[in-house]
Amino acid sequence: MLEILTLPTPSLRKRSTEVDRAVLSDSEIQTFLDKMIQSMYSDDGIGLAAPQVARNIRICVIGKAADPSLQEDLVLVNPVWKPRSKKKNVDVEGCLSVPNVFGKVKRYSNIMVEAYDRNGQPLSFAANHFFARVIQHEVDHLNGILFIDKAHDIYDVPPADESPHLV
Repeated sequence: MLEILTLPTPSLRKRSTEVDRAVLSDSEIQTFLDKMIQSMYSDDGIGLAAPQVARNIRICVIGKAADPSLQEDLVLVNPVWKPRSKKKNVDVEGCLSVPNVFGKVKRYSNIMVEAYDRNGQPLSFAANHFFARVIQHEVDHLNGILFIDKAHDIYDVPPADESPHLV
């Protein structure tokens, strides 16, 4: 398993560098991706960004439970997203890098995502609702932004009627 960094680790606040698609064929990077996915699940997360495991590169993984359309865990390399509408919603978020802290964050409900998969193949897809939220949260990590930078109503224990996912 990879160690998940927590605040106040300074590297969590740095913008990650783009990944050259050519390195994705390297066995070391493929092993790293597998370890990211294992680490995400071992800490009960639904998403994990490379900066959270001490690699400031633009890669994140999303657990297949983030959306019913996913048949397997998703690896996003150099992801970018754009809103598909102006609609936003507020929901409770938590983060593996900010343990035991939760807050309400307003995010776009529908986004368009472009990235490369773990093999360097281009991806382009729409993400909605919770799936969109997870992707936005992880891309924020790649930009050195944590959910607490956007959250309001920050607390140590989530309200009883809301069960946040750790992303």
